[in-house]
Amino acid sequence: MSDNDLREFYLRYIAELNAHGFDRMDGFINDRTTLNGEPATRDDLIAVQKADVAAVPDLHWEVEELIFDGDRLAARLINTGTPVEEWLGVAPTGNSFEIVEHAIYQVSGGRFAHMTALHDGGELLRQLTA
Repeated sequence: MSDNDLREFYLRYIAELNAHGFDRMDGFINDRTTLNGEPATRDDLIAVQKADVAAVPDLHWEVEELIFDGDRLAARLINTGTPVEEWLGVAPTGNSFEIVEHAIYQVSGGRFAHMTALHDGGELLRQLTA
């Protein structure tokens, strides 16, 4: 994929996440992949995404920066939301959060083969419990 193709692909993926289009993730994620270096299936990833959105219905990803290198892309995103159920061990308080996510992906055959994401968990918990 060219850089432009990767950009378009990734922006479509983020749009589907924000629309909670989990039934369309097969167009983005390989059947078998890795998440943060661990083997996973697409169904595993979708289960995590669904659980996050169940707890944080307004969970939103905003792309701030994209970098491309061959079949890899890196993204800096802003994640926002307000949990309405217990999430990450924290009962809902009505507090919203805004954190930075750094993500790295490898695309193979037009879908994600490897996915890595890094969040500042301490800052997230600070905002949720403030």
